[in-house]
Amino acid sequence: MKALIIKQLNAAPEFSDFTPQATAEGEAQVTLKAAALNHRDIFITQGLYAGIKVPCVLGSDGVGTWNGRKVILYPALDWGESEVHQGKDFRVLGMPENGTFADAITLPIANLFDLPNHLTWEQGAALPLAGLTAWRTLFTRCKLQKGERILITGIGGGVALMVLQFAVAAGAEVYVSSSSSEKIQKAVSLGAKGGVSYRESGWEKALKLKAGGFDVIIDSAGGENFALFPGICNPGARIGFYGGTLGKVNGLSLQPLFWKQISLLGSTMGSPQEFKAMLEFVQKHQIIPIIDSQFALQEGQKAFEKMESGAQFGKIVLHISQ
Repeated sequence: MKALIIKQLNAAPEFSDFTPQATAEGEAQVTLKAAALNHRDIFITQGLYAGIKVPCVLGSDGVGTWNGRKVILYPALDWGESEVHQGKDFRVLGMPENGTFADAITLPIANLFDLPNHLTWEQGAALPLAGLTAWRTLFTRCKLQKGERILITGIGGGVALMVLQFAVAAGAEVYVSSSSSEKIQKAVSLGAKGGVSYRESGWEKALKLKAGGFDVIIDSAGGENFALFPGICNPGARIGFYGGTLGKVNGLSLQPLFWKQISLLGSTMGSPQEFKAMLEFVQKHQIIPIIDSQFALQEGQKAFEKMESGAQFGKIVLHISQ
């Protein structure tokens, strides 16, 4: 069998021979059909992730077959007993255990869920990590309601796009921000009402003038713009965030937070129960994840280069031939 294996840091994964781990009781060896990249995979190759060990097969998203069943994989292990937060043993597929950039993967049978029947292999591979992260942030943490107005920042990434599709399906009024006018227009074609460039001075004032205040804001970057969010929030608003790629938030004033009763809600991944609920929502609303581009598994280096460019709109998917 073959896999994309990271053998050293600051180097692209190598396409080479691979022997999956033997199955133990309660485990399954899934024959993989497609997988998808996440920014996490890039961060690991750069050494910007905790608990890195090499060699290792990266990849958290995957779909395939087991005993004739079409399955989509819950992209993590050992969430824990509480639905409120993950346990101390929680970890994501693809580091430290081998992940989905391979012909096969061995993992607990409990990680296997039925692939929604309207999705192709590639569409299914684009769903797990992004869909789960979006679901927990949007519904479990921020408790989005029909008719509420939501801002999704940095549209174009996998999670942000899933938030957009979920929010539109839930009946929310959606606005987006991006540095790319093309990405904003693509978001509008998916159901957003409009958007602004966060690189323009006074973008937040222009957005509030255009849309009004927001009930929910979903962000993954942090940084300077995060401090502007309370000013465009309605009373009782919720600000959900699942990343911090731009670092610390300077200049965040507490006064509008407590006066407007605004909640700051961090979120990471989600539980198996949330994954099940997310899949049911996707099936009910016939949601199809957005795919930017597709590569063969052996073209993994090209896929990683595309992800590093930051130009994608949607998920980057790997075909896994058998």
